[in-house]
Amino acid sequence: MAYQPIEDYGIVGNMRTVALIGKHGSVDWYCMPHFDSPSVFGAILDDRRGGRFQIAPEQDGVTSKQLYWPETNVLITRFLSADGVGEIQDFMPVGAGDVVRPSIGWLIRRVRVVRGTVRFQMTCQPAFDYGRATHETTLETWGARFASQAMGLALVTRAKLERDGDGVGARFTLTDGETITFVLRDTTGGDMGPLSDDLTEVLFQQTVAYWNRWLSACTYHGRWREIVHRSALVLKLLTFEPTGAIVAAPTCSLPEHLGGSRNWDYRYTWLRDAAFTIYGLLRIGFTEEATGFMRWLSARAKEADRREGLQILYAIDGQQDLREFTLDHWEGYRQSGPVRVGNNAHQQLQLDTYGELLDSIYLYNKHVTPISYDTWQHLIDLLDYVCEHWADPDEGIWEVRSGRHHFVSSKLMCWVAVDRGLRLAMQRSFPGDRLKWLKIRDDIYNSIMTRGWNEQRQTFVQIFDESTLDASTLLMPLVFFLAPTDPRMISTLDAIRKPISQGGLVSDSLVFRYDFEHVADGVGGQEGTFNICTFWLVEAMTRASRARPEYLVEARLIFERMLGYANHLGLFSEQTGPRSEALGNFPQAFTHLSLISAAFNLDRTLGAERGRS
Repeated sequence: MAYQPIEDYGIVGNMRTVALIGKHGSVDWYCMPHFDSPSVFGAILDDRRGGRFQIAPEQDGVTSKQLYWPETNVLITRFLSADGVGEIQDFMPVGAGDVVRPSIGWLIRRVRVVRGTVRFQMTCQPAFDYGRATHETTLETWGARFASQAMGLALVTRAKLERDGDGVGARFTLTDGETITFVLRDTTGGDMGPLSDDLTEVLFQQTVAYWNRWLSACTYHGRWREIVHRSALVLKLLTFEPTGAIVAAPTCSLPEHLGGSRNWDYRYTWLRDAAFTIYGLLRIGFTEEATGFMRWLSARAKEADRREGLQILYAIDGQQDLREFTLDHWEGYRQSGPVRVGNNAHQQLQLDTYGELLDSIYLYNKHVTPISYDTWQHLIDLLDYVCEHWADPDEGIWEVRSGRHHFVSSKLMCWVAVDRGLRLAMQRSFPGDRLKWLKIRDDIYNSIMTRGWNEQRQTFVQIFDESTLDASTLLMPLVFFLAPTDPRMISTLDAIRKPISQGGLVSDSLVFRYDFEHVADGVGGQEGTFNICTFWLVEAMTRASRARPEYLVEARLIFERMLGYANHLGLFSEQTGPRSEALGNFPQAFTHLSLISAAFNLDRTLGAERGRS
């Protein structure tokens, strides 16, 4: 079976893990029981050896489409043919209460025919531990059991199963109104009998009700509400509920360039990404997730060594050792190897993390609940670390592997860290060395304005005393370092907005994070436009439209054009390729949170403009 485009997938989940399900009806990525557990199905990274769980019609001439049940994370894959119309309702039960125990670890696939007659074929081929572990398959009266040395899975169904190598298969025909259910679950506890139609419907309805209820807390009612809601639902799926951690993406090693080596594992919690995510969710009224993340963050801050500071990323349970290794037996998505698990970036120094962290804590203190004195004591240690190390070179926001440099974005976010620390101290009357912090804040500011500004190009740049552009400078007005209408910011916007062939960073309104052909990032190869950077441009231009009204028209155009690069379900990956294809891990929290922020500010500004007209 050929690899599916990355953008042809939807996801379902339960705030522990997710499953990627293609328009062809196949679960091609599923890690169990958690986001960062080894995969059970990994066909998206190796079509032959990765393992899959597919349900699809047998007849020819079938077309498919996917949609989400309104305002939920329940995925519908619909198959249309001249003989009939069938669909798969995929969901992981949440909000089920005491109906079934332990429903929290189940993937339910309910197959239904809504018109005519459809012949289906089901294939379930697990590949435990990234395809490295063998397993035994046993047919049972209730379905099939798959047992590896480390874990066991059950496929529970009333369909007649047959052995198919190390997996199982089934063929069945349904007519108008008939259904059959497949439940993939662990083998611990509970009755293994097939779910009745009534119980399946109860779980379906309770899961729908859970998502409807959760989304009803959203306070955003402006333009593009449907795509904002979808982004919020994605971010909720990427939350690990037991600890409050938020993963950057639920996949690993989906390439940033086909055939290249830019393949990373994003199933961890970057403090930067999570902090931005909390900001995006707070913007639209979701405080529960902010509270959960603050609990997780407080635990990390307590563990931190004042001399060493915080890591930039952690496992969802707080584990620090994320050493990277490769799965050499897997070919990678469309032969894009190596397939990496773990992420050596956890060893990097990325000073910008402290700015995003302190900014999110400042917002939490302002909009959710005041932080405690004990939390403040840990923040003092982090602030002192920033004061001691802000002038050091680091690997920067883009995690280059070419050595450390004096990245402007790192200095910028160090300024944010100290600024937000000062604001917290003033607003809450917390004790602290304010005079020292004030001096450091001013020193950082002055260094950025002198060494981070290129007088010849009339723009802020990527690295001190150099001339290369970097889209991360678009954050300056977003974090209130510089007025959005400041002449230097306007000039930087104009420089970035030029086509990349003319020294800018834009290709048909989409923004590269930097010019990869002229930046030695230590990785090599090409990459697509960086989706979050496009939304940063929209927000920066929106804010600057007070001085340049024409920016507002262009910002809206760029935003709506960018929405056209979402997949059929409104999901975004990390990057967009030259043929408008999705690249990188999918879906990407960073992209969806920046969409929310850009939509919020653009809608508010458009509303203000209408009020003045």
